[in-house]
Amino acid sequence: MATSATKRDYSLLGRDAQAAVANGLSAAEWYHTDVPRKQMKELMKREDGPAIRDTAIWLGCLVLFGGLGIYFWGSLWCLPFLLAYGVLYGSASDSRWHECGHGTAFKTMWMNDVVYQIACFMIMRNPVTWRWSHTRHHTDTVIVGRDPEIAVMRPPDLMRLILNFFGLLDAWHAVIDMVRNAFGVISAAEKTFIPESEQPGAIRVARIWLAIYAATIALAVAMGSILPLMLIGLPRLYGAWHHVMTGLLQHGGLADNVTDHRLNSRTVYMNPVSRFIYWNMNYHVEHHMFPMVPYHALPRLHALIKDDLPAPNPSILHGYREMIPAFLRQLRNEDYFLKREMPPTARPYREEFHGDAMASAAE
Repeated sequence: MATSATKRDYSLLGRDAQAAVANGLSAAEWYHTDVPRKQMKELMKREDGPAIRDTAIWLGCLVLFGGLGIYFWGSLWCLPFLLAYGVLYGSASDSRWHECGHGTAFKTMWMNDVVYQIACFMIMRNPVTWRWSHTRHHTDTVIVGRDPEIAVMRPPDLMRLILNFFGLLDAWHAVIDMVRNAFGVISAAEKTFIPESEQPGAIRVARIWLAIYAATIALAVAMGSILPLMLIGLPRLYGAWHHVMTGLLQHGGLADNVTDHRLNSRTVYMNPVSRFIYWNMNYHVEHHMFPMVPYHALPRLHALIKDDLPAPNPSILHGYREMIPAFLRQLRNEDYFLKREMPPTARPYREEFHGDAMASAAE
């Protein structure tokens, strides 16, 4: 007999958080494609060269486009340069904090730390908070009540998604969190994943950032121009669209409360420019299965295990043509999700766990 599902509770302190722990979905054993040990060791090898090259290009282009934006400020010619600067600031920083937070982009750890701190400031994500938040995201990927980084909840809030293409809601919440942390307040939700010993670090970073933004605003007032804010702060808004566009594809419309990344993550083939901005995170099933494989090795990992994975979406547009109808169906039925089709060469779903997880979500 059909039963009506209880609305999902995404709070980290709520009913579904407790249910996920009780049902064994929290810190569960995840499915991994079998990869020979020797090949995995080679794929996990860290190098400084690729990340130094890509970081030099990234920072060099930021200086170039930012400089040209300043030079042409006051005329329409500044617009293309500031738009490019904005994407490198407000979107490329998203993938840089992510990969350097994993500690895999560079072999030399201090290089990871420096780029991580810079990128976190640009994307307005406290480096302490988000290091632990992202650890939870990988441990409990799209587990309702446990994953603090679920981008699209069910039913989806379409207006929120649209506003975030301009960074409006995310940046606003980031400012609130920064000010709250700067005054020494760690939220109850943050306390569920940030160890107590690390919380003073989150407060210290927030205070430094608040001072930087205050100084930037003061400079803009003194100059009688918003130009300083066009270079620091506002690019988080006008340059956010690319990281939102690619980020929604990671898990949007797919299963929740499962322990197989082939069911809840999406790999999408992308053009070279987007892959540079995104640092190969378009290989997202592969990244979640093996998060210690550096970004520059993900194409090789994909080639090695693709016969065990659902077929990648051939383009960003194709991914959206699949995902948007799923969002619209979830407005009427939040239990709807896209079930990935496996190739004949793939190992089958863990059907018994998948079924149990879906049933528990509907109870």
